[in-house]
This record gives sequence, structure tokens and C-alpha cells, in this order.
Amino acid sequence: MKALSEYRDPAAILRQAGAMARQVSRPWTLMEVCGGQTHSIVRHGLDQLLPPEITLLHGPGCPVCVTPVALIDQALALASQPEIIFCTFGDMLRVPGSSGDLRQVKAQGGDVRMVYSPLDALQLAQQSPQRQVVFFAVGFETTAPANAMAVYQAERLGLDNFSVLMAHVLVPPALEAILAAPDCRVQGFLAAGHVCTVMGLNAYQELVDRHRLPIVATGFEPLDILQGIALCLQALENGQPALINQYARAVQPEGNPHARALMQTVFAIADREWRGMGELPASGLELQARYAHFDARQRFQLPDRVNPPTGPGRCRSGEVLQGRIKPGECEAFGRDCSPEHPLGATMVSSEGACAAYYLYRRNTHV
Repeated sequence: MKALSEYRDPAAILRQAGAMARQVSRPWTLMEVCGGQTHSIVRHGLDQLLPPEITLLHGPGCPVCVTPVALIDQALALASQPEIIFCTFGDMLRVPGSSGDLRQVKAQGGDVRMVYSPLDALQLAQQSPQRQVVFFAVGFETTAPANAMAVYQAERLGLDNFSVLMAHVLVPPALEAILAAPDCRVQGFLAAGHVCTVMGLNAYQELVDRHRLPIVATGFEPLDILQGIALCLQALENGQPALINQYARAVQPEGNPHARALMQTVFAIADREWRGMGELPASGLELQARYAHFDARQRFQLPDRVNPPTGPGRCRSGEVLQGRIKPGECEAFGRDCSPEHPLGATMVSSEGACAAYYLYRRNTHV
């Protein structure tokens, strides 16, 4: 196995980019799905090394970014209750709902705590039996096994003061929605390697067969991404739609069977609303009936919408998440919208496309 530094070797990166320039014969449009890949692309200028025939679009691969306002509002309502300790990953603290964010709730006296694992929240529930502990379960398939384990362990321990606010989403239905759009330009995908590590490659085979396009499971280092683009380009140039594994050092065809089994035990597939994309069928996870008493929505009898729905306003993050525009094309980018005063989740998440462009290209708007 290569050392990590080899995947960042400038000479190897330039060689790979040069090989693609000799390979391409016509324009192609690809989409990287993962926000981590987007940050690597923008940080290292990989898109600027590509031949002009290749266009990269940024997809809805940031789970924080696609969490809808209605769910953020539910989180704010829970975190404001004095009997609740509300636990979340750090990225969620500054994601705006319709009336503020979790950081503001904390400043106003809410017991909001940043954790690094759902098991931290579980331990907190054991240590604080007089309080209700709610964990904000946000993520794609990557974080679902750990969140499933927390619920599984809570049942085994008989904890009645632990619950989760479910916000899990699944990648393949989002790709299906993008491909089904009448104005879709995507001709190939770079799939997120860490999601494929859990779910394997087979989850994408149906998309490849139905839409006749290549999907490449790709890592996150610069050379990983360029190799993924090259493999996708090769399949397109040869007219051979295929499911390809660039990230073979981590991804197996069947994924992680133990993690998948735990997810199937605890979770059931459900329809889910996505920020900027609306409700997508069978695109999320909810708790199985056996574990439904750990659902914070049910436990605290939350309405579907705490506040009336609001329009997108000046924020165009929904279009960014679907690859229809790039961050610099939003009129508010870098002006009215910044990490200090975000209008949308894509500006504050560590995997958000707008945050990547603000960090590395705020003065170029490309």
C-alpha cells in the first residue's frame, strides 16, 4: 500500500493531469458527490489542472448541508427545553434554521454540547439519569453504523433518558434525483469512498445499469481524485458505463457486512426531505418499530414543522447542492454570506462547497 504522502506527490499529480489531457476527445461533465472531495479539489486546484473539456460539478455530498430547515428548527426547539441536554457534532452548531442556530440557543442558556461520537452522548445519558439527552443523528451511510450502535446499546442498557433526532440520508436516491432532472448535465459520478466502505459498490449498480453512465468509488487525496476522474473519463471515452473501484485499498464490493447488518437491525428506509431538493422517496433512515421509543420526535411530540416554511431568500445553496451553479455564481457569496454570517449550511459546514470556495477562492469567484 502506498504511503499517504504519495497520494499528494506534486509530480504524480501533474503526470496524471497531463495524461488526461491526451486522453480526452470531447467535453464531459462529471460530479463529485462528497463534500470532502470538493474541499480537496478546490484546496489543491485540481479542477484547474484538468483539460478544459472536463467540467466538475459539486454534488449534495455534505449531510450537514442537506439537512432541511424544518429539522434544524426541531433541533432548536429541543435544545431550548431546560430538561434536555442536546448533543451534536460541531458542524451543526452554526447551521441556520428559520429563527437562529444552536450556538445562539446555547448562548441563551440551552444545554447544547458538542460531542465527537454518539457514544459520548450515550455515556452522558448514563451519567445524568435525571436529564433527557438527545443526540442529533446527522449523516450519510458513513456515520449511520455508529449511530445505530448508540441506539442498540441504549436499548440493551435500558436507558429511558436517551433519544435521537434522526436526520440520516442515503446517497443513491439523491443521485437518482439529480439524474432524473430534465436539465441534468452529469455524465459520470465520483462516489464517496467512505460511504462505499460501509455500503460497498453494489448499491450503485442499479444506477449504472439504468442510466448507462460510469460511477467511480474514489478516495479523497489529490491523486485519488485525479485517478477517479481518469477512470471515469476512460469509461466515457470508450462508451462503456461501468462501476469502478479506485479506492480499492478501503472499499470492498460488499462493503462492511457487520455495519450493514447493524443498520438494518436498528434502521428502516424512509422518505426524507433534503435542503434544496425537496422530499426524496426512500432517501433516509428512521428507527425500526422496536426502537421507536428512542425517536426524539415521538418522545417530545414534535410537530413536523415548528415554524412555517420559508422561501430560499437570497441563499442559493439548493442550486449549489444540485450542481446547477457554483458558489461564486450566488450573488450573496462572500458579500452578505460568509462563515461569520452564513445564509445557508453550505457556508458553515466543513464539507460545504461554499465554505471551500470562501476559504480558497473567495477573490476569484470561479
